[in-house]
Amino acid sequence: MTAERGEIPTLSIGIDTGGTFTDLVMADLSAGIYHYYKLPTTATDPAQGILNGLTTLLEQTGLSHQCIQFVVLGTTIATNAVLEGKTAATGMITTQGFRDVLELARQRRPHLFDLDVQKPVPPADRDCRVEVTERIGPHGEVITPLDEEEVSRAVSGLRSKGVEAVSICFLHAYTNPMHEQRTQTLLQQLWPDVYVCTSSSVLAEFREFERFATTTVNASLMPVMDRYLAHFVQGIHDLGIEVLPRVMQSNGGAVTPDAVRRLPINTFFSGPAGGVIGSRGLGAQIGLEDLITFDMGGTSTDVCLISGGTPGQKHVRELGGFPVRTPSLDIHTIGAGGGSVAWVDAGGLLKVGPMSAGSQPGPAAYGRGGTRPTVTDVNVVLGRLNPRGLLGGRMTIDPERAHAAVERDLSDPLQLDTVTAAAGVLDIVNANMMGALRVISVEQGADPREFALVAFGGAGPLHAADVARRIGMRHVVIPPRPGLLSAMGLLHADRRGDFSLTRLVLAQGENLPAINEGMAQLQEQAQAWLAGERRSESGDDALATHQWQLDMRYAGQNSELRLSVEGGPLSAQALQDLTTRFHEQHRAAYGYHMPEQPVEAVTLRLAVTVAHATPPPPAIQRAGHVAQARREDRSVWFPETGFTSTPIYERERLPVHAEIQGPCIIEQMDTTTVVPPQAALHMDVWGNLHITLTSPRPQHKES
Repeated sequence: MTAERGEIPTLSIGIDTGGTFTDLVMADLSAGIYHYYKLPTTATDPAQGILNGLTTLLEQTGLSHQCIQFVVLGTTIATNAVLEGKTAATGMITTQGFRDVLELARQRRPHLFDLDVQKPVPPADRDCRVEVTERIGPHGEVITPLDEEEVSRAVSGLRSKGVEAVSICFLHAYTNPMHEQRTQTLLQQLWPDVYVCTSSSVLAEFREFERFATTTVNASLMPVMDRYLAHFVQGIHDLGIEVLPRVMQSNGGAVTPDAVRRLPINTFFSGPAGGVIGSRGLGAQIGLEDLITFDMGGTSTDVCLISGGTPGQKHVRELGGFPVRTPSLDIHTIGAGGGSVAWVDAGGLLKVGPMSAGSQPGPAAYGRGGTRPTVTDVNVVLGRLNPRGLLGGRMTIDPERAHAAVERDLSDPLQLDTVTAAAGVLDIVNANMMGALRVISVEQGADPREFALVAFGGAGPLHAADVARRIGMRHVVIPPRPGLLSAMGLLHADRRGDFSLTRLVLAQGENLPAINEGMAQLQEQAQAWLAGERRSESGDDALATHQWQLDMRYAGQNSELRLSVEGGPLSAQALQDLTTRFHEQHRAAYGYHMPEQPVEAVTLRLAVTVAHATPPPPAIQRAGHVAQARREDRSVWFPETGFTSTPIYERERLPVHAEIQGPCIIEQMDTTTVVPPQAALHMDVWGNLHITLTSPRPQHKES
């Protein structure tokens, strides 16, 4: 924990709960004063771990809880619950004949020639999926009325099976939700304490499998998220913090706990989103709009491309083997982190991850019972991490345990010396992370050489220069507090709500009433959401922006292109202009267009954002000479040189405009930055480190 300058009249708190560490930042943004605390994540009770950290932070700073006016939480609770199979027992009520939609899925084989395909386990067991008589047509007409007696029997059956949550998923409910809404009313009357959600309120879009899967996963998470948030909210109130906290969503916006209780599925990428928002703000500060974020923590690495100051967006992700259709930042994640375990497979090949040692027992070097070699242990063996301790000395390091783990599990089976084995692990994990950068850049038509790499997370700056050099990038930016950027990014999160509605009609004048009616429905939903977010009376109305989009396709196609819309209601000319733009965008995307082919308007989308104004951080004032920050020299391994005597600098003592030639190591409380040979480092007036790489990827030198 560190503090800088002056008194703090009002405070904001950002909390990022990762798989290995929980980061807390308490800040007076107007004065540029920050207090930090980092602690291992409490896997068995993450909310209590956060509360313990807040208590310690307040005690160590001596600040009053009465000063706290803004709290934002980034959480991985939803993601972990799905991946670890710890969701609630869930039932589903659906239209007669559609019980097995979750089983049938899309008939896609992830591995085409695998004769023993392991299908994902549906979020609701088959005996907990119940059919009732009802039918809504594709245009919203009632074909078969809802049989309410069957609904009552279905509720009794599900209740006897001990489910905690129920999803209601009827055919074509996105065009007319009346049967779903009536079923929900009956269910809540018969079973008041059950968690329930309808597909028309979770995802009012066509394609039954995706809608049913998204809704049922959401239902399975509602009890988990409710218990977690109840503990967290009550805990901060017990600490005397009376402000209503916000929770980060996957789309990069924050909302109230009640909104997350209803739609926990919107938080799958809650934690990583904070780092992307923080990187976007950093880029705006230093005049860089084209960035690739590189967030390497203890368990995984998250990367995202920001082009023109706007992070990429994605509307469908796969989680637990099922598609989840919810707006999110286009963050790509791989199982590569400081805690990733290195191992030798049955064929004698060296592998890294995706298994992680986590925070408990952690890497062997932590001395907490971990025995398997990890990426952190390799960095200790190669001299890149301080052999005496991390986190400002709060976490001790045992180099002998790291060496022993690498030697026993890697060197001996591979018949290599310890350094060569460790270097191999470093090479593999860097190659894996370079592959992640390619996915979000090269494979999307973007040239990574035209972007700067923003490296953060506890392990990001350790590997950033090597990864950037591999893919041809020349500029790496290390923010002042890399291990805490995700938590700091949460402090700058706007409030955001996303709404969608399928209106599958030909994009022709006679269908304008249906399209405009859909836009009016979305506008009503947005106004209700804004009211639920409890807007203040200090100008939030003026800060709310509305972004409209329309998915369009040629009649007969199975995929859509998304076009921006000025707003509604649309005129006949505006619809014609949209159709013309669709033809142009289709030709740009696929190399051809079909002007004579009818075009369909498919799904309307509305994103409402309420800006959370935050002042820019002030420039730092730190004069002096680079030499005063040099603490010692240490033998560090680099691919170009092998082990070489390398200067170690304390970041907190580097003066503004410091210039250092690599190789060197920059150490601070929350991370370690490696500057390789043939690279130069510069520190700007805000304390960001800029690494300029001046050579292509190096060749390994024998140690």
